[in-house]
Amino acid sequence: MTDAGEGRMSPEEYGAIAELLRERFGLAFGLDGRSVLERKLRDRLLRLRLATFTDYVRYLRGDRGEAELGEAIDLVTVNETYLLREEPQLRAFAEEGVALLGNPRRLSIWSAGCSTGEEVYSIAISLLETSRVGAAEIRVVGTDVSRRCIQAARRGVFGASSFRAVTDATRRRWFHERSDGFHAVDELKRTVHFSHLNLLDRGKVALIGTVDAIFCRNVLIYLEDAARDRIVGTFHDVLAPGGLLLLGHSESLLHEQHRSARRSVTNEAPPMVSAASLFEPVHLRSEVVYRKPPERRSSPGGPRP
Repeated sequence: MTDAGEGRMSPEEYGAIAELLRERFGLAFGLDGRSVLERKLRDRLLRLRLATFTDYVRYLRGDRGEAELGEAIDLVTVNETYLLREEPQLRAFAEEGVALLGNPRRLSIWSAGCSTGEEVYSIAISLLETSRVGAAEIRVVGTDVSRRCIQAARRGVFGASSFRAVTDATRRRWFHERSDGFHAVDELKRTVHFSHLNLLDRGKVALIGTVDAIFCRNVLIYLEDAARDRIVGTFHDVLAPGGLLLLGHSESLLHEQHRSARRSVTNEAPPMVSAASLFEPVHLRSEVVYRKPPERRSSPGGPRP
């Protein structure tokens, strides 16, 4: 089942590993998927003292496979991020999105796929600097499938590269410089919470509770179609009526709606109602966000004929 040459991954081995990662996490791999998995997982063979990727497949299917899938996902996922990334979208949410929500006294926000936490702290900073909501009324929950990333996020300590889009004044306001990096101030840390989470695990997602807005930026592009649709449906369930979903600039629910309709027409898959159709696009001054329709109130005396 393995190619000649130590440490090489055969097509069969690649298919087996990719399928395990797809089933567990919904990941889709592109044309270079085989070389990526081979390069990123080769170190696991050495650490586990396995001779071939066939042995690794057996290990993943064994008693310790669940824990090892966690190690694999840490290596495979892309975790490049920095503070105030896509800052215009953050500002649009703080200035316009919160108003769309009715300027609530308390805000609960979920950052899904938060990596090492920069996005979570960025959301909190934008709200504290722009909106009328105080730190005591802001709750930003960050989740990621990588345990290593969540551990880093909880520390709230960042290196200089994380501040490439941050002014010196903002950095000094929200972070204290120490010998090991820049530490988030207590006021900022009180607004954020972090948890390890697989977005396909609806049971654990339910523990987050109802939220007013969800940021899921540059996550859906790495998932296969069924997992994307399932996760968007989960977002709809978790959002309060009128709640907002914000995606990365390379992602669009409108594309999801068109893709689902095309599959149904061409019989590529059984006809289905795309979860993306549960949202309505809302155009802000410079951004497009997606809104879960508000609950419609019945008129006094009940519905009219």
